[in-house]
Amino acid sequence: MAYKSIFDSSKLTAEFQNAQINTQFIPLIWKYVLQNPNCEWEDIPSLPSAAYPLLRSKFKSLTSTVQSVIDSTDQVTTKLLICLQNGASVEAVIMRYDTRLGKYNGKARPGGLRSTLCISSQVGCKMGCRFCATGSMGFKNNLSPGEIVEQLVLASRLSPIRNVVFMGMGEPLNNYSAVVEAIRIMTSSPFQLSPKKITVSTVGIIPAIKKLQHDIPNLNLAVSLHAPVQDIRCQIMPAARAFPLERLMDALREYQEKCQQKIFIEYIMLDAVNDEQQHAHQLGKLLETFQVVVNLIPFNPIGTLSPFKCSSDEKVNSFQKILREAYNIRTTVRKQMGQDISGACGQLVINMPKKQYPSGDAVTDIEDLRL
Repeated sequence: MAYKSIFDSSKLTAEFQNAQINTQFIPLIWKYVLQNPNCEWEDIPSLPSAAYPLLRSKFKSLTSTVQSVIDSTDQVTTKLLICLQNGASVEAVIMRYDTRLGKYNGKARPGGLRSTLCISSQVGCKMGCRFCATGSMGFKNNLSPGEIVEQLVLASRLSPIRNVVFMGMGEPLNNYSAVVEAIRIMTSSPFQLSPKKITVSTVGIIPAIKKLQHDIPNLNLAVSLHAPVQDIRCQIMPAARAFPLERLMDALREYQEKCQQKIFIEYIMLDAVNDEQQHAHQLGKLLETFQVVVNLIPFNPIGTLSPFKCSSDEKVNSFQKILREAYNIRTTVRKQMGQDISGACGQLVINMPKKQYPSGDAVTDIEDLRL
């Protein structure tokens, strides 16, 4: 029998309610598990007597295990290979920052050391973006809310996590209900992450974007735009055909009007594809009425067969200058982290035989950008 994760909140709540056990004990169980990684259910004090056999028979404190931990040579990035209960694997990446090393508006930034966790929401991805290694896997299966939360639990044993970004394997909004439930767990006791410290990245699943603003207010939304016009988007992101740019921008305008906060725009820089000055002007005109932060992402190698090359520093700087000076759009250039361990943006992929992946049906990427 497959056990359920103790962090599958809806399943645990339903079992407790069926057994007439007070669900107020659930956060206490989570807190004890976090503080005592190798505990047995009987170790948890003061639970109702009916809770113990129920937990023993149906739940595990962790259904996932860390298969490997790889540190980058710069010692600021760590990639975790996590094995799921069904035999599939996903990757999560810890990125460590010292915010005091940078400047904003000419002044030293406040803060200090912090860690951001990039987590996965699916095994593989069906979006098929041509610049992303994960897309080469195809879609295998969705993660449960508990499996998503367990990435945070496992990573927290290596480094205190302050920010979470859903920019790992998979399209988060294609696993909508599980992602929303996982975020609700992360923002409740005992995790207590602020929604403002959580970012969900999407290629632009319009119906889910419209739901998200109601289901989780104050969440950070990052949109993988990657091109200023529809035809280029479709060339490098096949899924964009289902979500025309004009309709996507309408959805983002509605989202911003209701949530009243910045939207983060992800833009991967591909040499001679989307990095020319004309593209910068097209992007500026597309976004000039929005409150956005554009994050320019250096393309990370994903194999010798990739048709893409990284834009030169000169092109990136010119692109950034146009957005900033001609359109007054705040623009950052993403620091490359974890490239040597294939843990950088777009590099997450599990190289295993396909027979190791279970089949699954779909339900209708790395940095803290809130500087």
